[in-house]
Amino acid sequence: MNNISKELNGIVFRHTGSHYAVKNKGVGKTINCVVRGRLRLNASGTTNPVTVGDCVTFEMINDAEGVITAVQPRRNYIIRRATNLSSETHIIAANIDCAYLIATIAHPHNAWKFIDRFLVTCEAYKVPVKIVINKTDLYHEVENEEKNRFIQIYTQAGYEVIEVSATTGLHIDTLRDDIKGRFCLFSGASGVGKSSLINAIDPALNLRIGKLSAAHLKGMHTTTFYEVFELSSGGCIIDSPGIKGFGLVDVGKEELYHFFPELFRTAAQCKFNPCTHIHEPHCAVLQAIDKGEISEERYDSYLKMFYDDNEKYR
Repeated sequence: MNNISKELNGIVFRHTGSHYAVKNKGVGKTINCVVRGRLRLNASGTTNPVTVGDCVTFEMINDAEGVITAVQPRRNYIIRRATNLSSETHIIAANIDCAYLIATIAHPHNAWKFIDRFLVTCEAYKVPVKIVINKTDLYHEVENEEKNRFIQIYTQAGYEVIEVSATTGLHIDTLRDDIKGRFCLFSGASGVGKSSLINAIDPALNLRIGKLSAAHLKGMHTTTFYEVFELSSGGCIIDSPGIKGFGLVDVGKEELYHFFPELFRTAAQCKFNPCTHIHEPHCAVLQAIDKGEISEERYDSYLKMFYDDNEKYR
């Protein structure tokens, strides 16, 4: 088969370097594809013109290989900068039914400000998101107190938080049922156990598991590229490499509070509009913080993002 120009449709299931595995919608066959040069030029602002989850049009160039010629409009996506100082952006995944932010209170400890930046991005780019606390079997008294405070803060903000353990199987059935029939993303820092959770949800996948660095109790990368796994119980999960820095993209200071659900709900009661929720008199947000209705931890994250202190959140 040579010089075949018939256009086909598919979904990007894996991205490794300049190669993309595209699953053809009609026959379910996966085709190894590259991207047409024009697409790369048109996406000069990002490191990747095509991402996992994209619905694409491609042409076969021989029996086993193709070239992606177009990307269909995305209904949503998650994008980040490596750091706030970087001009380079990377689209993590597209067309996501739900993003599950996998977090750990310890083993390793996750920076809450990283978590808040991820959540703000999901809000800004219209990606439904839930928080999953993994490794609950390893927590002792102090860590459980921090976990309970974490759950209180984020449920108060309006997020669903699911406690799980890939080791003991705690609430794995709940997570598996939640994913059924959906195209989902598992994301988070290295070492939080994304691949372990996927294995617990579907043991037949048998993904490779990484270990924590003994020196710093930080995760070491096991997943090195983005890949979609179809679950025998139904639904798909995108497994992603661990993320270190998470800089916001195209979120202006004046609209930042829109992407903190608890601030946005309260801001309608402010006396002045616009209101930065920092120094204005009769600010409903500041009053809610004083009353404990909005957590100081989340508000501190808002201030750091507002003033753009260029800190690398790790």
